[in-house]
Amino acid sequence: MSLFERLGRDLLFSFEPERAHRLSIAALRCGLPVGARTAADARLQLSVCGLAFPNPLGMAAGYDKNAEVPDALLGLGFGFAEVGTITPRPQEGNPRPRIFRLVEDGAVINRLGFNNEGHAAAERRLAARGRAGGIVGVNIGANKDSADRIADYEAGVRRFAPLASYLTINISSPNTPGLRNMQGRAQLAELLACVTAARSEAAAQPPLFLKIAPDLNEADLEDIAAEVSEKEIDGVIVSNTTIARPQLRSRFAAESGGLSGRPLLERSTVALARMRRLLGPERAIIGVGGVDSAEAALEKIRAGADLVQLYTGLIYGGPQLPARIVAGMSRALDREGVSSIRALRDTRLAEWATRPLAT
Repeated sequence: MSLFERLGRDLLFSFEPERAHRLSIAALRCGLPVGARTAADARLQLSVCGLAFPNPLGMAAGYDKNAEVPDALLGLGFGFAEVGTITPRPQEGNPRPRIFRLVEDGAVINRLGFNNEGHAAAERRLAARGRAGGIVGVNIGANKDSADRIADYEAGVRRFAPLASYLTINISSPNTPGLRNMQGRAQLAELLACVTAARSEAAAQPPLFLKIAPDLNEADLEDIAAEVSEKEIDGVIVSNTTIARPQLRSRFAAESGGLSGRPLLERSTVALARMRRLLGPERAIIGVGGVDSAEAALEKIRAGADLVQLYTGLIYGGPQLPARIVAGMSRALDREGVSSIRALRDTRLAEWATRPLAT
């Protein structure tokens, strides 16, 4: 990180986390030159679920909750951006304070609770993109007080299918009470049947991804893989934040909510490799959790990911981070003498898949 970047990060860190987040969104909306240019590298291009990605690095959901700056994020060097989580009706989320920087651990704890402006606001913004291009996924959720959460997901599919490059069904946030129960096989089977039916009725039928938690045992993963395969869901995103607390140094370590960032790398990558083993080689997987460098991103790919995403890494690494990671991927291909990023997938699958699942 350059001195300029470090000063910029220190300035943002002088604000409380939610205020800093809004300032960063405002900077991107205003078109400030905060990122770095990335040189196109054909070796990083790949096709996943019929979509042509310029590189495998994406912005995870949670940053651009209201679809305000997807094109600005693509301009930072990301190969794709995912907006949301978006619920049918606007909601405030949980009481503040609800985001905590664990600086000593390169981590964040959040208990936001799907705070967002709702379907209508995001739909207007995404429709206004017109033919802007680029791959923009939409992450959809359910309102906390919904009487029918499955109906909320169906509504999200119907509303955003014409506007999204892909859709993510997010049932893995730890900050909406009872939401993770939908990962259980009976509820999951019903949910996936309903959202696939809703997609089949839409004029556009983008790929569907399911985002899961890292706090699952082997039986849970087996059930999810079986339902994903049976319902022909296009892919799985592994993973959301964790409710576990590995050894942490920060004074905020005991705060409730989901932990993201560097401490999640091991747990999420083991879960990713296990899911790759269960799903087989064809179904798409996006790896998330602890990505803050080219090597971390590449390790996800070696463990079985087709694509990777980050969010917390950007908080600590700054807006130049995507370009640094993409350039680092190109250098890794040079070192390893391979002609495509695809050639690295699964090369350490066996090692990662045999590591114990953290419980």
